[in-house]
Amino acid sequence: MPLFGEIVDGVMVLNTAGQIVEKCWGAIPEHFPQVTLDEFVIMPNHVHGIITIGTNVGANDYLPLPSNETPRPLQHGTSRTIGSMVRGFKIGITRWFRANTDIHTVWQRNYYEHIIRNEDAYLKIAEYIQTNPQRWETDTYHV
Repeated sequence: MPLFGEIVDGVMVLNTAGQIVEKCWGAIPEHFPQVTLDEFVIMPNHVHGIITIGTNVGANDYLPLPSNETPRPLQHGTSRTIGSMVRGFKIGITRWFRANTDIHTVWQRNYYEHIIRNEDAYLKIAEYIQTNPQRWETDTYHV
């Protein structure tokens, strides 16, 4: 089901929901200023994107992992995990769908994450994202 638009001649054409996805993606740094957004593509029923966590983020910006011996410290403010970023992104879009359509389940339960460890890996992943619309007909998510 094309939730976010359709591929026409290898180019993604966003519908209104796709435009909301694009807006929510662009708003991530407003909520998580320690990140920058990189390559991103909206597909008819899923998205691909690279989020870069700033190099100036230090240990003081994160809570220590809890252990059995120490009580878990109380968190204040916004959680700073990749999971919280993805969750916030999904929530914004799901709220729009629930308010404006009959669709109430937009996303699969989880998401795929991968740490990009070097420039070569980055270039391969960035190219995969950029060229994803041209490969839509053979995409495993194409239904």
